[in-house]
Amino acid sequence: MRIVHIEDFIHPDTGYQVNLLSRLQVQQGHEVFVVTAELDKVPTVLTQFFGRDNIEARDRRFQEATGVEIIRVPLLGWYSGRAIFYPRIFKIVDSLQPDVAFVHGEDVLTGILYILRSSKLNYPLVLDDHSVEMGSVHKLNGLFRLFFRTIITPQILRKNIPLIRVVDSDYVEKHYGFPLERTTLLSFGTDTSYFRPDPDRKTEFRRKYAIGLNDFVVIYAGKLDKHKGGQFFADAIREKLVTASGRKIVVVVVGTTTGEYGKKVEETFARSETRMLRFPTQTYSDLAPFYQAADLSIFPKQCSLSFFEVQSCGLPVLVEQNEINDLRVQFGNGERFAPEDIGDFRSKLVQFAEMSEEKFKVLRVNARRYVQDNYDFVPIARKFTDLMANEVERFKQKRRQGRR
Repeated sequence: MRIVHIEDFIHPDTGYQVNLLSRLQVQQGHEVFVVTAELDKVPTVLTQFFGRDNIEARDRRFQEATGVEIIRVPLLGWYSGRAIFYPRIFKIVDSLQPDVAFVHGEDVLTGILYILRSSKLNYPLVLDDHSVEMGSVHKLNGLFRLFFRTIITPQILRKNIPLIRVVDSDYVEKHYGFPLERTTLLSFGTDTSYFRPDPDRKTEFRRKYAIGLNDFVVIYAGKLDKHKGGQFFADAIREKLVTASGRKIVVVVVGTTTGEYGKKVEETFARSETRMLRFPTQTYSDLAPFYQAADLSIFPKQCSLSFFEVQSCGLPVLVEQNEINDLRVQFGNGERFAPEDIGDFRSKLVQFAEMSEEKFKVLRVNARRYVQDNYDFVPIARKFTDLMANEVERFKQKRRQGRR
């Protein structure tokens, strides 16, 4: 098949869903394109982590490494987390003559416009939804939900456009009136063959940075902005983390800060009494050795896709208590702390460090198994592709019947 992904924002150095899915679909034998926004009008908050310098060269490297071609389209603007493309995006996608177009985000502007014009397309659509309750905070979301529920949801249902939920949430039913039984749940995930435990790499990394093999290494990898709890994390480790046994706790931080908020985070890090190793942002393909060297991964606020990568490397997780994380750590693969509670965060972290080797080994095994059983993206990517292939066949059959 010729598959065209349509996504508001993609950066070639990340491990986002579209990066991984498109690469695996090429490996499955398909021709894959990603049509997305030029970066000049994309908000800095999205681009600052990996940067926008030399993006054309980075896109080419991504294509050479994966076989996926990224096509960037000018933006009219950006509003409320959504790209506003010039109308030419539709001509660009049409010119690629796709067998199927996968529109990421049924409730972004581009998704809505594609739904409204889907009857005129020469190819079928597949949609996905990423919505969770805690991510919907815009003051006009009530009006938007009413519009979507009364105008857009009936269109999707009447035209029988497949809708994939990538998060196990009832958001689409609760707010958009879209029956869950008319959706398919295909979660985020990671490549477990790449992100895996590696004792040799662990030893090598620790030797290189003078970390004892018995030291307890905690890793944070990702953005250090307010949404990810950067300042909370920095405040939490400012005072030395002490264990009753005397076991040393070392914190590895991978990520770049920006702006005034980031400056404050770095200033707090600089005053930390906890031993900390600081590294800049890494590309997706360079992250594995950092995870493999650690014992525990922490998420002070919102989780990113690294949540799956770290557990695939055998790391239990310490996460903020919320509706999604309550479900994610019920398999003996991690622990929750009370939101914004530094004392509870520190206490739980120290509890991990003081845990017996036998008990901690069970957590490591559970973390790896949790991802293998539920979020191994290689078979999940196959399910995405199978759904697309079925929709292509249904579309062709419908057209054949229409000619009779």
